[in-house]
Amino acid sequence: MKYAELTDQSGEELRQKEAALRDELFKLRLRQASSQVENPMRIRALRRDIARVLTARRALAAKGGG
Repeated sequence: MKYAELTDQSGEELRQKEAALRDELFKLRLRQASSQVENPMRIRALRRDIARVLTARRALAAKGGG
């Protein structure tokens, strides 16, 4: 996911995307605890995607849109 993809979304869409990413990260961490993760780098990518969403939400809030 690129930051540019997030800049044209509304505050509610960004909140939903963050929730979905956090849920997926939680499930991956559970599977990692039982050593069933086929792609451990996905966890790192999810953390970075969550950070991008949070950055987009802060930028939107600074503009007064969300």
